[in-house]
Formats: sequence, C-alpha cells, structure tokens
Amino acid sequence: MDGQVKVAVIYYSATGITYQMAQAACEAAGEAGAEVRLRKVRELAPDEAIRSNAGWQAHRLETQDVMEAEIDDLAWADVVIFGSPTRYGMIAAQLKQFIDTTGPLWANGALADKVYSGFTSTATSHGGQESTLLSLFTIFYHWGGVVVTPGYTDPSQFVAGNPYGASHTSNNGEIAPDHVALAATALTAKRAVRIGAAVKRGLAG
Repeated sequence: MDGQVKVAVIYYSATGITYQMAQAACEAAGEAGAEVRLRKVRELAPDEAIRSNAGWQAHRLETQDVMEAEIDDLAWADVVIFGSPTRYGMIAAQLKQFIDTTGPLWANGALADKVYSGFTSTATSHGGQESTLLSLFTIFYHWGGVVVTPGYTDPSQFVAGNPYGASHTSNNGEIAPDHVALAATALTAKRAVRIGAAVKRGLAG
C-alpha cells in the first residue's frame, strides 16, 4: 500500500468564497505531505441565473479549468474534505447531488474507513454554519467514515470559534475569507491528513 496519504478536496462555490477555502485546504494538505486533488462539483443552476449575477459568472470563468469531481476521486482518496456554502442550514444542492451518486461505492463498502472533514461559508453571521457541517457529517456516518474536526486543538480555534469545521461569514459574498477562516481551514486539513495517515498505517498493519 502506498504510504502517501491521498486527499480529495471536493467543493461547491458560486461566487468564490468556498473556493478560496478549498484552495487553503489543498495547500495545507500538501504541506502536510499529502497528494492532493482539487475538484469542484457540477453546477446545476441554469445559465441565465448565473449570468444574472456578475460575481457568479466571473467565478465560473475563473474556475473553468478546475476538474469536476467524479466518484472515482472518492475511491482514490484516503481523506476527503468537502466544502460547501450553507443553504438553509444544509449543504448546497450541487454538492448533495454529487453525494447522491455515490451509492455504488457505498454499497461495496468503498467509502468506509476513510477520513472525512468539511468547511462551509454563510452570507450572514452564524447562518447555519454548524448545522451545515453536522448534516454533512451524518452522511459520513452512513458511509462508515472517520470524522475529523479542528476541535479546540489549537489556540487559534478559540478565535475562530467553530469546533466542527472551518467556517466563514462573507456578508453576502463581499468579504473574502480572512486569516482566521483560512487558518481554521488549514488546521482542519492538516488534522485530517495526520489522522488519515494513522488510519492508513493501521489498516495496512
């Protein structure tokens, strides 16, 4: 078994806030020694809706070269970190649609014994950040995964304040993730890699 931990960062982002957090997760996972894939999930919104929002349209063009996620990315990975904006206290439909295609892997047990984690963003303070992450974790429990969170394992988390995962408030997309949100994302990714490496070694032993 290859000793290097493989990490898939799979996200949905409309205007780029969650994308910036996904980039931070990838960078931190790479610094922790992992092989990393960055993947966006397929957009479901109609073109006219995207064109009606300048930020949405601009972000689609900005990330047109980012590969779309496939379930093979989940099969490949030892660690999967999902990112999504909050929609009514839950993950976005685009990410949920991708997750709903994973039945064949789940049925074969191919999603079990992997490490999973997550991050999110909201337009307003609080806005369902914790409930979004908790609802995402419910999926991991069904898969038989190992959920890794940042917890309060670093002094920075007492500033970030969310033990369930990294989160950010964008003020309706106007405020990019700050150093607090990006540090929490990096901590989440590095912990996921560290625990993922331990799980992988344990399963190989």
